[in-house]
Amino acid sequence: MKIVLTGTGTSQGIPVIGCRCEVCISKDERDKRLRTAAFIAYEGTHVAVDAGPDFRQQMLNLGITHLDALIITHEHNDHVAGLDDIRPFNFIQRKPLKVYTLQRVADEIRRRFAYIFSQNPYPGAPTIEMIVIKPYEMIEIGALSIMPLLVKHGDMEVLAMRSGAVAYVTDANEIPSRSMQLLQGTDNVVINALHHRSHHSHFNLLEAMRVAKQIGAKNAYFTHISHQMGLHAEVNQKLPAGFSLGFDQQTIRI
Repeated sequence: MKIVLTGTGTSQGIPVIGCRCEVCISKDERDKRLRTAAFIAYEGTHVAVDAGPDFRQQMLNLGITHLDALIITHEHNDHVAGLDDIRPFNFIQRKPLKVYTLQRVADEIRRRFAYIFSQNPYPGAPTIEMIVIKPYEMIEIGALSIMPLLVKHGDMEVLAMRSGAVAYVTDANEIPSRSMQLLQGTDNVVINALHHRSHHSHFNLLEAMRVAKQIGAKNAYFTHISHQMGLHAEVNQKLPAGFSLGFDQQTIRI
């Protein structure tokens, strides 16, 4: 399995518009972060996780020409705003793209992107086959078997997932006990770590490290990183062995 972190930044991305902090003006490419998202490839099956405003650029960066499905973790704009950009996959593959998400999120997508679901859509509009996920019920996408889990993002329930020896947890500040039990023994975890201070809806770096250790992960890759985290090179060298700040286009091979 190959997982690519197509974006590792917060909802504003890095650099932040108008900001002149040391991270935003850094020349290190690892400090330039598109909105958080991922791409999974396994035995010819290609799945994208979230389609934020940078989705088009992320697919171009990787040269992706085929996509079997898209998983949407939740309806915040930095995870759905690029949904219109699935159109090239519709045109290439000549069929709707399967979009997996929670019922609440599916309803919001239908409301926000009403033109996609119109009875008489305009020519060239995206086409979607919406598939509602039930948490804790395994889904099969091509060669991939994925267990969808729930985590808390403030008061919101957000999808996380585990597939074999890897887990992906974005936008969370709490993992319910049922999800934690199913994450136990995962060797590799991608998990959000906003910055160093406490936050009402995201893990900070110390909290994310603690959760990764509770899971028993040998390797933890931190994502959804704010410019307030600090320079990648400086923060990364202080982390324990096996733990690291993720960066855009980082490839994790399982």
